[in-house]
Amino acid sequence: MGAFFSVASTKPEQREWNEISPNETCKRQRMSPTVDEESPTLIPNLPDELSLQIIARLPRICYFNVRLVSKRWKSTIMSSELYKLRKELGTTEEWLYLLIKVGENNLLWHALDPHSKTWQRVPNAFDEMPFCGCAIGAVDGCLYVLGGFSKTSTMRCRFDPIQNTWSKVTSMSRGRAYCKTGVLNNKLYVVGGVSQGQAGLVPLQSAEVFDPSTDTWSHVPSMPFSGAPVLPSAFLADMPKPVATGLSSYMGRLCVPQSLFSWIFVNVGGQIYDPETNSWIEMPAGMGEGWHVRQAGTKLSVVVDGELYAFDPSNFVDGGRIKVYDQGEDAWKVVIGKVPIYDSSDSESPYLLAGFHGKLHVITKDANHDIAVLQAGLRDNLDSSPSLSTLSPSTSQESPEVAAESEAATVWRIVANRDFGQAELVSCQVIDI
Repeated sequence: MGAFFSVASTKPEQREWNEISPNETCKRQRMSPTVDEESPTLIPNLPDELSLQIIARLPRICYFNVRLVSKRWKSTIMSSELYKLRKELGTTEEWLYLLIKVGENNLLWHALDPHSKTWQRVPNAFDEMPFCGCAIGAVDGCLYVLGGFSKTSTMRCRFDPIQNTWSKVTSMSRGRAYCKTGVLNNKLYVVGGVSQGQAGLVPLQSAEVFDPSTDTWSHVPSMPFSGAPVLPSAFLADMPKPVATGLSSYMGRLCVPQSLFSWIFVNVGGQIYDPETNSWIEMPAGMGEGWHVRQAGTKLSVVVDGELYAFDPSNFVDGGRIKVYDQGEDAWKVVIGKVPIYDSSDSESPYLLAGFHGKLHVITKDANHDIAVLQAGLRDNLDSSPSLSTLSPSTSQESPEVAAESEAATVWRIVANRDFGQAELVSCQVIDI
């Protein structure tokens, strides 16, 4: 028991896991076999069933060190049985997986444990993972990288955080880039995107769904284009067509806003897919008007605790604002009047939205150009962790939407930040395991 608790009770290191020195790792590995040889069980004098119960209650950040105890411990830490038990016990943890771009086309993954504020470098699927319009998704505890252009059209891979490895998955039925992903009923949906045609990029209406339990793709009815003018087909042939610029899984359905691109992106509404009827319907007018296109041509939104939020950069001089969708009124209402975003003209994606721990989070660069994960909340609901300026919405000269905003001050808590150099934000996913 003493040997076990001397490892498990060690506080998580604040450096990255992969920064542990080789000598330190080798020393631990030399010491670990003695435990295996002396005890036929995971923990001496305890049945393995009870030992597994103890291990399942440990913070996941401890597992990297704990697996060095012995080969049996490593096997246990990487077993599906342990993580099934964590779900049963309610000890799963939500980690943020962040994809950043360094240089022209090199993509790097990093994982953040919000509780310990520890970053972990995630191995790349390839020696160099170029940015090519690939889509990012997460389902059943794994990350997925799908689609893209040219050489990267073969980029169909899955990252398993338990095994800490990448593997190939079955290909989509057709190649696509800049498509949108969402999850319903533990299945990964891929919608729209573009393909390379003779005359340039061609918007796609097709959609498909991936079932991780069978590793198979299935057909989904093609998504109609919203806002298409009623003209003869001869005229429509030369007109730009809408493209899917966002996707949110909301109220058991896929909400896909669309935009028409000529020189700028213009809202044209959107479509909603219902898996029960296996069909698309026109998005309500109010919902379709609420999404705003960010610099990279994407309408950014996130669902937190059943509520649909979207970032509105229309007042970017003040940092932008957050809106929530009111389904009953079919309208978007401002809930946060100011978001501490530091705009960067040379960045395609100056911010991302994420939802975990039941809170809305914004990932952006702070005044020092470090990537920061900020949590929005009310003053009374936040702890004493470092926070940015308290932001109180002003309603005296604002629109009725802003006037409906909560009078309580919004405080942005700094969950974690780190200097990633000149890296740009690309995408993020939250995985609960």
